[in-house]
Parts: sequence; C-alpha cells; structure tokens
Amino acid sequence: MGAQALPARAGGLPEEWRAPLVQLAAVWAGLIALFWPEWRAMAHQWWDSSTYNHILMVPAIVGWLVAQRLPGLFALRAAAWGPGLAGLGAALVLWVLGAFAGFAQVTQIAAVAMLMMAVPMVLGPRVAAGVLFPLCYMAFLVPFGDELVPLLQTITAHITIALVHVSAIPAQIDGVFIHTPAGLFEVAEACSGVKFLVAMTAFGALCAHVCFLDWRRRAGFMALCVVVPVLANGVRAWGTVYAAQIWGREVAGGIDHIIYGWVFFAIVIGLILAAGWRFFDRPAGAPMLDLGAVQGARVLDWAEGFVVAPTRVLVGAGALALAAVGWVAVADRLSADMPDAITLPDVPGWRREEYTPRIWWEPRATGADHRLLGRYADAQGHVVDVFYGLYAAQGPGKKAGGFGEGALTPDSSWSWRSPGPDMADAKTDLLLAGGPTMRLAATTYRTGDLATGSNLRLKLANITDRLLLRRRSTMVLIVSAVEPGARGEGGITRPAAESIAAFRQSTGLIGNWMDGIARIGHDRATGD
Repeated sequence: MGAQALPARAGGLPEEWRAPLVQLAAVWAGLIALFWPEWRAMAHQWWDSSTYNHILMVPAIVGWLVAQRLPGLFALRAAAWGPGLAGLGAALVLWVLGAFAGFAQVTQIAAVAMLMMAVPMVLGPRVAAGVLFPLCYMAFLVPFGDELVPLLQTITAHITIALVHVSAIPAQIDGVFIHTPAGLFEVAEACSGVKFLVAMTAFGALCAHVCFLDWRRRAGFMALCVVVPVLANGVRAWGTVYAAQIWGREVAGGIDHIIYGWVFFAIVIGLILAAGWRFFDRPAGAPMLDLGAVQGARVLDWAEGFVVAPTRVLVGAGALALAAVGWVAVADRLSADMPDAITLPDVPGWRREEYTPRIWWEPRATGADHRLLGRYADAQGHVVDVFYGLYAAQGPGKKAGGFGEGALTPDSSWSWRSPGPDMADAKTDLLLAGGPTMRLAATTYRTGDLATGSNLRLKLANITDRLLLRRRSTMVLIVSAVEPGARGEGGITRPAAESIAAFRQSTGLIGNWMDGIARIGHDRATGD
C-alpha cells in the first residue's frame, strides 16, 4: 500500500491526524503511568545530578526536531501498524530482564524504548521513518555514564602524568593517584570528566544531524565530540597539578573549579564547533525531512500492508504491558528461606581476632538480610578481614552487585586505586586511604551453583532464577587484607594477596564455604 499525500493545511492539525495523535498520547500516558518508578528515578537524576542536568533540555530538543518535520509529516498517512506490537513487546521483555536483574539503567532504557516503539505501532512505519532521528534522540533521556567513571579516571590519570613529565615536574603515578612535590593528587570520580563527555555526546549527535548530510562528516564530528573532551579533561587535570607546584594545592583547586565549570570547556566546545564549521554541508533552510525519499521507499510500501485497526494494537499493547508487570510482580514476591542468624565459621589454622582497623572499612550490602564482618589471622602472620552478605532475593533495593555496593563504599575514607591481581572466582580491587593505607579486596558472588567475581554472570543467573520463578538466595563474600607497612597496622607483616590466597585455600571450595554460612546444603559430587 503506497503513501497517500494529504492536502496541506495552512493552519491547525489535519483532521486525519487527530485520532492517531490522541491514541499516541493515550498510549504514552499509560506507559509512563504504568512504569512510573523508572520515569521518577530518571527525573530525579535529571534534576539532582549535575552530570545529567543537560537531559532537562532533551524533551524540548525532541519537540523542536519533530516541529521541523511537521509540514512533511502531515503529508503522510498515519495508521496503526500490527508489527509495531513486536517492537513494544521487545521493549517490555527488556524491562522484565532489567527488573529481574535489578539493573535500573536497563529498565530505564526499556521505559524510553517503549515510547519510541509506540510511534510506529500507533502512527505507522512511514510516519516513524519521518521522525526516525527524533525517536533515536530520545535515547538521551536515559542517564548514562556512571559506568564509564573508572575507565575515564584511569585515562585522565595517564594523560596527566604524561603531561606532568613533559613539564619537567618529578612525579609518580599509582593507579589514579599522582605523587608530586606539591603533594598527592587523586583523579577522583568528580575529576573523571564524565559530566562533560555525556553532555558533549548528546550535543554532538544533535549538531551532526542538523549541520551535516554526509555520514562520514557526521561520524568525524561525533568522534571529535567524544575524543576531544577526554583529552581536554586530561589537560585540565594537568593544569591543576602544574598550578599547584607554583601557588599551592588550595589555590590550584579554586582555579580548577572556576576554569572547569565556566571557562575551559566552553572554550573546548567553541574549538570543536570551529573545527567542524567549514565542513557543514546542510544548506541553510533545507528541510529536515526528505519527504520524497520517505514517500518513495518501497520497503515502507510493503510494511504498510500490515496496517490494522487501531483498537487491535491498543488492546494488544495493554495486554502485553500488564503481562510484563504481572510477571515481575510475581517474581518480586519470591524469596529464599533465611536462617534466623548466621555467624562466621572457624577456619582450620586461623583464629578470630577483634576487628579494629585503623581506618574503618565496611563494605555496603544494601537490602541484605544478614551481614557479617570480622578478622582472621594465622600463625604465619597472615591477616584478613572478611565481609559476608546474604540476600533472600535480588530486586529493587537489594542488589549484591549494584552501583555503590561492595568493597568500596561511596563517600568513605577509601578511594578506588586500580584493579587488583587476577584471582579465581573473584573480582579484585586495590583501595587507598589516608596514611597511606593500601587494601586489596577480593569479591565473590554466589547463587545456586555459581561462584564468580563477575557481576554480569551474577546478573544472568539472577535473571534465569526469576524467569523460572525459582527461590534462590544470593551471597557476597569480600575477603580483604591491608598491605604491610601501613601506619597503625603493626601486626600485619605479609603481602595482602598472599594473605587472601592463604585464607581462601584454608576454606576449601569458596562456594561451599559461603553456602555453609547460609546453611544451604548442595550436592557437590560433580565439584564446584
């Protein structure tokens, strides 16, 4: 079925479009209401987190992009499209998987994708093709970037130390810490440059679409918008270190906040725009929608053969959404049986000692039903601190591998330095606190027969359990040790990695040991 051009309207909304737009508004309102927790969480981040304040502009930008296309869009036929239900269904499945994994960012991506998929479902494939970029730009409604912080910290630290050496300043790098004559500098999370990178990515995508027609020029401009902010952040960090050598750390810190917030990156934006200006190839006044291409696309002619009555997609959409919410609601009520109390067991060759670290270290396990924290030592001088968390289920507010959970508690005395050495069935991190005190932490997750240091593998196992409506507990074990020589830790004489390895060897299979604390019996005839 080919596209049918409608007579242009000099003003107002074409009559043929009124019912479809009302239907779309109703579907959007229903989806936002049904998945309100995701939208509320996103709105909270848009408003309260400086990293995501730029997202407050995204709805207005999407509206402007659609408005630029309205004259051409009104020449297209809007009609409900049966296969559009598959797109909405895929977004709902993604939401279910994210909810089962306790992964908020996935559920938020799915919530935005539902609104995107509703457009071809209610208005048809040809109209969706006409607003393809605005629909894709809606992806920037999802707050993303926190997962890039450790990588950006590391990159910034390496750029900084390279420039410091070029500047003939004696310095040493230790993970994300840089030692200079003016003092110790940390490339903290706030200094990673993630705020500017995510904002520049959204800006670059908009500018690349509006100002360029050639896809190669668009790709090149996007590359600038990603690479230059990262490099510029390294230069900014170097400038702070360099200024500290001259005027001191306090003065350099004040200059850094002023320059970083108001001057430096404004200059970077200007330079990126200046670099791309001469390559802009979209003629001034050119329409944002190539109506002829959309009307003449043969694949859209074929797709419009699946146009259906609006009531069919509306009822189908409602049924799919309610089924997804119901499935998750049932899974959320499942939880494993928990013992009334748990204790850290005796370990052959080790004795329990009072847990009195000079710098307090206590991992976070929000929502855990039981928590344990203690210290073990052996006759050879090995000393380890052991944290154990036991969850009856994984879900909202109960995420063993969630952001901010585990060995490094946000806003504590400890900072992440770098990944630690490889260790079987564990993820290792080196943490640093004032003194300086170095701590190696090895994290192992356990559910069912799985013992792993991979948060991804844990999430997949949790998803499988909830999909199959299985009641299984989840455990987290963090064995850590302080490196010898730390001030105030006189009893510690053995390297941290050696101490952790010795303790894990004494416990036997780490998964079985974790099960024993939770009083879970499993058949281990085939090994673990």
